[in-house]
Amino acid sequence: MIKLIKATFYKEALTKKKLIKFINSAKQLSFGLECQKFEKNFARYQGRRHCVLVNSGSSANLALIQSLLNLGKIKKGDQVAFSVVTWPTGVFPLIQLGLNPIPVDIELSTLNISSQKFKKIIKKHKIKMLFMTNLLGFCHDPDKIKKICDENSIILTEDNCESLGSIYKGKKLGNFGLASTFSFYVGHHLSTIEGGAICTDDEELSIMLRIVRAHGWDRNLDFIQQKEIRKKFKVDSTFYSRYAFYDLGFNLRPTEIVGLIGNFQLRYINEIIHKRQDNFMKMAPLIYTQVEKFYPIKYDHLDFFSNFAVPVICRSQKIRDQLVNKCEGKVEIRPIVGGNMVEQPFFQKYVKKSFSEFPAANIIHNQGLYFGNNPDLNRKEIKTIIDIFTS
Repeated sequence: MIKLIKATFYKEALTKKKLIKFINSAKQLSFGLECQKFEKNFARYQGRRHCVLVNSGSSANLALIQSLLNLGKIKKGDQVAFSVVTWPTGVFPLIQLGLNPIPVDIELSTLNISSQKFKKIIKKHKIKMLFMTNLLGFCHDPDKIKKICDENSIILTEDNCESLGSIYKGKKLGNFGLASTFSFYVGHHLSTIEGGAICTDDEELSIMLRIVRAHGWDRNLDFIQQKEIRKKFKVDSTFYSRYAFYDLGFNLRPTEIVGLIGNFQLRYINEIIHKRQDNFMKMAPLIYTQVEKFYPIKYDHLDFFSNFAVPVICRSQKIRDQLVNKCEGKVEIRPIVGGNMVEQPFFQKYVKKSFSEFPAANIIHNQGLYFGNNPDLNRKEIKTIIDIFTS
């Protein structure tokens, strides 16, 4: 069986040795210097001013939405558009925090929302924010979407948990909006077992994210930031300052284990994503040209393509079912992320508003699947996958 995930980490044996040595010598395993070091390293890699490390990609989404609410950039009841094909925890915070989620259908050719689809939405709804998912390494035209958001005073944020390393028109995905979220879950581009992050160039937002991450405290702010916030709220810095809660928050802090692993894995990030792109380019051109069986997926508009799973959209449910049977015991497969969110039970329970049809999302939901693309795939495994999907 060719598994979605072949190893917990890239260079697993070396990573485990590093981890064991660290645990045996570490004086602190709660949030500390390794996490702070990772934040600086990852911000540098992504090309952003700030990175805030949290305990999962889902927590990153939650922290981002709560921070924007705390800052008054959005408010309860605002209409927030989102990519209808995504992972549920990109939608949960919108519902949980009292926002009004508005789904946007995707383009079948790229699995992502387009400027044309988004234009139709803003004609019908007064959108305050767009939470755009860059699905499985792909994108459509995020530069045009950003322009629309700028022209209409719409906050653009990106769920980039599945597209670390992909580059469009010279810019990394995750760098088009005010902020972007990342996941370091096992099997994603960079694994820290569990872990996630938010990146932004906005200092005010980065400060609030650190407050939201840790109970509403100021403990992870630098000295100058602490001094300013304590002065603003007239907090005694000698005693109660460590237990002053400045705004709504959670406990979303990662451990030093996450930071340590992340720093070690970052040494190999370019090697990891290049191997994934190489794997994809050996398989996708052969699979996607089977146009009688599969819908073609466009990726040649990307400068660099990085994903951790290869999506396949079948022309019919019958073809999809045949593939499921062919993969049984040979290749691990899954639906394409969470499919159409409007069809998910949680959405139908909590969002009573009816929406227009989502033809592209429904095809993906009913006729799509993906198989893993990890950097440890070998030639034999790649040939097996190609044979199954092209025979």
